Amino acid sequence: MPATASPAIDAFLRTQMIEQPTLLVDIDLVETAFADLSEGLAGIPLFYAVKANPEIPVLQRLKNLGSNFDVAGLVELELVISLGVHPDRISFGSTIKKNRDIIAAYEAGVRLFAVDAYEEMEKLAAHAPGSQVFVRLLTNGSDADWPLSRKFGIDPEEAVELMLFGKSLGLVPVGISFHVGSQARDVAMWHPCLDMARDVWQTAEEHGLELSLLNLGGGFPAYYDQDIQNLAAYAKGVRALVDKYFPNNPSRMMAEPGRALVADAGVISAEVVLVSRKRKDDIARWVYLDIGKFSGLAETQGEAIRYRIVSTGRLEETGPCVLAGPSCDSEDVLYEKRPVDLPLDLKCGDRILFHAAGAYTATYASVGFNGIPPLKVICLSAG
Repeated sequence: MPATASPAIDAFLRTQMIEQPTLLVDIDLVETAFADLSEGLAGIPLFYAVKANPEIPVLQRLKNLGSNFDVAGLVELELVISLGVHPDRISFGSTIKKNRDIIAAYEAGVRLFAVDAYEEMEKLAAHAPGSQVFVRLLTNGSDADWPLSRKFGIDPEEAVELMLFGKSLGLVPVGISFHVGSQARDVAMWHPCLDMARDVWQTAEEHGLELSLLNLGGGFPAYYDQDIQNLAAYAKGVRALVDKYFPNNPSRMMAEPGRALVADAGVISAEVVLVSRKRKDDIARWVYLDIGKFSGLAETQGEAIRYRIVSTGRLEETGPCVLAGPSCDSEDVLYEKRPVDLPLDLKCGDRILFHAAGAYTATYASVGFNGIPPLKVICLSAG
């Protein structure tokens, strides 16, 4: 079996029988990523985006390292609270919250909430009175591999008006947030967002608002099939841009990494179920796996996220393959526009490894579509 970046995962693959698609996560690599990102951002507190990978060993290790947490809903909130995380270390980062979730968060002691709409301000004023709020700005993010545009954020031209509205309801507008888009591979992608944030900040101050919090959101990349800067250097570049656009740093800053902390710590082990050709003279083979879009690889939608893939094929000579999942849904095709080169002797029963699969895989897996079980997760550590 080809080596991974993790001795613990390598040892598991050598010695254990894996009978269903399984995500292996090396918790020690999560710790390394946390240290690298913290070093590069030079003191900006990290609020781990729990949705990326909510496995308890992951959360516990990050808690022990001093991480804060960004939650998107009540289940995630209850999970981190159950681990003894103080509510001061929790931000409710979703801008779409049910009333009962706001009430539960407020009763648990959470006092920091994201918002991007007038009705959301009214809900927070009614159910989390006096809380601190930060307004999420609408961004493009189109250059990122997994854009987060359109759905979230308010037009920057209207952000200050929304803050003033919140203040009139008794809330405390403390700052702004944005998201450059998930898997933003180039530091240059941060320029337009920081430029926009600076303009909104200045306008807010001109209207008498005393802002203190700049939330950089996420977007820090993982290593998929394209080379990127190492995480510490990338984060250092982002920090330099923050200092450029906000030379008098806000008294409070935060970032919400998810993918960057856990993706490279995970490897999915899957199995080849069938290798076929639609026609005898087809160059590309169709390789059907026991995992697909509905069982953990949702981010292959549109071939947006391209995992590094290796196999146990015995020949060095390779050929193009279309990768597809096992379900009866015709949309369950992973890579077809850009086929994956795999050994020519690949056959049923061979193993396929998806590298950098620790983020947004198990949390995306269906409960049992087509009778396929959810993606199994095993957390490992050399310690």
